[in-house]
Amino acid sequence: MKFHRSLVQAVVQTLQQIFVEGIYADKAVGQVLKQNPRWGARDRRFIAETTYEMVRWWRKLVVIYTDKEKVEVPDYYKLFAVEQILKGIDLPAWEEFIDIDKNQILKKAKDVDLTRKYRESIPDWLDELGVNELGEAVWTKEIHELNKEARVVLRINTLKISSESLAPKLLSQNIEIEALSAISPLWGEVNEGAFIVKRQNLTHINEYKQGLFEIQDASSQLVAPFLQLKEGLTVIDACAGAGGKSLHIAALMKNKGKIISMDVEERKLVELKIRADRAGASIIQTQLINSSSVNKLKNTADRLLLDVPCSGLGVLRRNPDAKWKLSLEFIEQIKKIQQEIICSYSQMLKSGGIMVYATCSILPSENQKQVEQFLDKNKNTFEFIEDRKITPSNGFDGFYMAAIKRV
Repeated sequence: MKFHRSLVQAVVQTLQQIFVEGIYADKAVGQVLKQNPRWGARDRRFIAETTYEMVRWWRKLVVIYTDKEKVEVPDYYKLFAVEQILKGIDLPAWEEFIDIDKNQILKKAKDVDLTRKYRESIPDWLDELGVNELGEAVWTKEIHELNKEARVVLRINTLKISSESLAPKLLSQNIEIEALSAISPLWGEVNEGAFIVKRQNLTHINEYKQGLFEIQDASSQLVAPFLQLKEGLTVIDACAGAGGKSLHIAALMKNKGKIISMDVEERKLVELKIRADRAGASIIQTQLINSSSVNKLKNTADRLLLDVPCSGLGVLRRNPDAKWKLSLEFIEQIKKIQQEIICSYSQMLKSGGIMVYATCSILPSENQKQVEQFLDKNKNTFEFIEDRKITPSNGFDGFYMAAIKRV
């Protein structure tokens, strides 16, 4: 493989934005890719994929390269060299790589792999937390799965097209697809069709612009059906974000009824409106959450979705930089917010209505224990129906969902 210095420099620049300036990986990659319009698709893919791989394995690369826990920006070239050697790729004879000993790197890598926190490239505190919450065997299995690259999954927008009609449109553009239901019976219940595709940018093709599909992980696609939806209901998606699950709810309800999509950030609701228009989901209304909005909607929802803020540990595959930005203090704080949300927002549910509490975390303290705490406080008002835990070892994101009825 021939390396171009400008591309390696772009990787180093992106890593500097992530680790020194604290910018999220997706934004940092996007900013750097905009700098040079002459980069072709292969160049852009090299920058993005190399950056994400180095972020994913950052601690492991650092430990292999040096005994220090912290490295400076000039060392990033050395870490690039380590990453390439571990992938079996020969380095160019550049000055930056002159003191890199391939055999020493490979020997050190074998030693490093004996220790889980280095092998899986995670902070000490996260390794300890995972063991405490899930046990040694489960944590070892799941954190290994979370270091694999996330697969790209499309949810067919059944308001506009069927999977049978969309498939030939994608295949005609050499987009390789596989039916999600073919992977495992678990995924057979997802909507009315979903495809796994080879990792690539699909937002520029006409089928996406026409709203014929959305990009949504398989585990995330299990949440909306858990609400036991039917046409004509009033549904509140109270932590809607940019609206992936709101759009799915609209499709499952065949665009009949009312969906109120709420969030504390107006920019996310603006994006949701754009996506809803593209998808033809006309039953979605957006509402910014403020001090009075939740109170005004008391006892109005037949179904309530609380996809609450969480640690995001179930989606480390697609957000590997979260490992380095999260902290134990943040997780403790987010658990307080989760309990505040479920206690406050649950008042929007009608008697007889169903609420789903969901997270993209794999920690019981954010999942089952939050539901148990809420139900202990509200024994005469709410009752547990069922819950579901989707682990990363199922092949996609880690998710939790619990269905609760107001009685």
